[in-house]
Amino acid sequence: MWNFSIGTSLTLLARTMPFVLLRCGVYFGVSMAYVVFAAVGSALGWSIGALGDRDFQAATTLWGGVAGLGITAWGVFLLREYLLYLVKAAHIAAMVQLLDGGELPAGKSQIDHARSVVQHRFGQANVLFVMDQLVKGVITVITGVVRGISNVLPIPGITQLAGLVRAFLRLAVGLVDEVILAYAIRTDSHNPWQSARTALVLYAQNAPGMLKNAAWLTAMMYALSLLVFVLFLAPAAALVYLLPGSWGAAAAVFALVFAWALKASIMEPFAVACLLQAYFGAIEGQQPDPQWEARLDGLSGKFTQLKEKAATWAGKSASPDQGPSASGAGSP
Repeated sequence: MWNFSIGTSLTLLARTMPFVLLRCGVYFGVSMAYVVFAAVGSALGWSIGALGDRDFQAATTLWGGVAGLGITAWGVFLLREYLLYLVKAAHIAAMVQLLDGGELPAGKSQIDHARSVVQHRFGQANVLFVMDQLVKGVITVITGVVRGISNVLPIPGITQLAGLVRAFLRLAVGLVDEVILAYAIRTDSHNPWQSARTALVLYAQNAPGMLKNAAWLTAMMYALSLLVFVLFLAPAAALVYLLPGSWGAAAAVFALVFAWALKASIMEPFAVACLLQAYFGAIEGQQPDPQWEARLDGLSGKFTQLKEKAATWAGKSASPDQGPSASGAGSP
């Protein structure tokens, strides 16, 4: 059904607990920022609305809360590079090292160690962010060109639902970009741009199996997220009751925000741990297929951009990566 061990993934999370706690702190902190700014905005709107009638006050209260949510979302958008660089990529580095049989320091030093690995591989945060955006674009193209969609999810009548399944798979590949970044860490690449190209070609060669694993994981995550959303509705409704004015829809908004935080802090790293196992197992002993590389060059401008950036990687070798050895190879 899938090509990973749930037990191994849970063990990886347990052994990288400093990162799990860091992610919980970051993402639940963001969730609290949404709540606080929405509450402040709502209170300000309610105060301003006191200058008018009840309908005017209800409207200003609502728009004040919406403005608070918008300000927080803008702040998260500005911090997205650093969340990827300091939290996600470093956690991936730690999990890759453990998968390859390495050991990690305990406590806060584990986080410092993993971040130093990321800095060694990718340099500055903006380099990793730009690469991640290019990789996502190429993965979308690969998902679009992979044929035999019924073999990815063998469900009766899937041919008639091919359009819906393709849309679901585009959602499912949202975590695959982190697996591509893991390849550069695992192979100790001196040219991350070339490493990303190599990893994408290997991914394309194994795309049907990887999509199957990603689809199962996505279904699990969103089912659990829905459950968490329902569980958070009651306390969120109680919180909204304490806010000034009438803003009942906020209960659903707050529940969604906290469900997202749990998904980002715990469910996503679990899914990435599963995909790392599936990907490294699938590509073991393989070499990049030149035909797939040429095909991607012809189909994706972002794949070509990776080649251009690999050639101009200052102070680094632009020679192609050789890929993992048959034994599963290099630790960071």
